[in-house]
Amino acid sequence: MFVGLLKIAKRCNDCGLDFRSQDLGDGAAVFIVLFLGFFLVGMAVAVEVQFGPPMWVHLCLWTPTTIGGSIFSLRPFKALMIALHFKHGLLPTEKANRIS
Repeated sequence: MFVGLLKIAKRCNDCGLDFRSQDLGDGAAVFIVLFLGFFLVGMAVAVEVQFGPPMWVHLCLWTPTTIGGSIFSLRPFKALMIALHFKHGLLPTEKANRIS
């Protein structure tokens, strides 16, 4: 489904489904911001209440966690969005491509 880390392939290697018309936009990123942000803010508050570390500790903890979590969550969320589009018939199929 993917060519590189985040680039979507033109076609599925197994079934030949065409992904060229698939435009996810910011759909996957929005869900990641919501879910990851909720989790990380909760964790940052818990660490602050429990331990009360200085601000540089928060920067060292949460900056790489946010960046890494965002990058490594994009691929599964993109795949999930494509799967949901396929399930609900929002991806053009070969039959539809032949008709038009």
